[in-house]
Amino acid sequence: MSRRGTAEKKTAKSDPIYRNRLVNMLVNRIMKHGKKSLAYQILYRAVKKIQQKTETNPLLVLRQAIRRVTPNIAVKARRNKRGSTQKVPIEIGSKQGRALAIRWLLGASQKRPGRNMAFKLSSELVDAAKGSGDAIRKKEATHRMAEANRAFAHFR
Repeated sequence: MSRRGTAEKKTAKSDPIYRNRLVNMLVNRIMKHGKKSLAYQILYRAVKKIQQKTETNPLLVLRQAIRRVTPNIAVKARRNKRGSTQKVPIEIGSKQGRALAIRWLLGASQKRPGRNMAFKLSSELVDAAKGSGDAIRKKEATHRMAEANRAFAHFR
C-alpha cells in the first residue's frame, strides 16, 4: 500500500478569451514542443473560420462536435490464459471519452488535405457537428468493434 497521500484533482484552467475549459483542453492537445501561443493562434483562427462558415456561435459548434465524437464504449486489448489477445469492450467515463474525442478530432484534421491547420481544424469541427467526417467514422468503427467483441466482455 502506498504511503503517500492521494493527489488532489486538478481542475482544467480556462482560456483567456472565451473563458472555456474545453478550448483550453483543445489548445493543450494542439500544442507541440511547448509552443502554446502558436496553438492558441491556430485555434482562434479556426474558431473565426467556424464563425464565418456557420454564422452561429462557434463555441456551440465546438461543443456539439465534441459531444458527437465522444464515445461511451471503447475496446482494450487483453491477453487470455492461452496467450492470445482479444479486444475487450469497456465502458469509459465522460472525461476519458472527451479526451479521446479531442484526440480523434485533431488526428482527423491533421490528415485532411488543406492549406493550414486552422482551416483543416475548422472544417473537421463543422463536419463533426453535422455528423460526418473522419472523427465520427472513427467513433462508429470503435462502437462496431466493441459490439462485435461483446462476447469477450466477461474478461473485463
